[in-house]
Amino acid sequence: MSETPGTERNLCPDCLAGPGPANTCIGVGLPMEVWHTPDCPQFTIMQINWEAGARRIKEQDAWAKGVFPAAHERLKQAAAAMPPGTVAQPFIDALTELVQAQADTTGFVILHQWAQILDRHFPPELPDLDRTTE
Repeated sequence: MSETPGTERNLCPDCLAGPGPANTCIGVGLPMEVWHTPDCPQFTIMQINWEAGARRIKEQDAWAKGVFPAAHERLKQAAAAMPPGTVAQPFIDALTELVQAQADTTGFVILHQWAQILDRHFPPELPDLDRTTE
């Protein structure tokens, strides 16, 4: 059993490690934890996967930063070329504004900004007060 109440400890099937000064705990603060020795094959595989995932994210981020400005410009040009008043106009305007909001931030467009933009281009239908129900 773990020293942390409500946390289950499982033995690593490869190294069968428990708490120790040289061992590493995976899952600290989670409902389940597993300890590994420094030479545990399963822990080594996890580390390789974490490093590969981090490298992939950095590569994808660098690629996106290089491609985004030109793609954003193409979107703006395509939106400007659309005849005004088409059925798709609210979608075009919302997408263009959302992409601009993304371009203006270093992170993600947060939920309340999405809601404001979408609400502006797709306002809720208000009840028709002139029409009475029978």
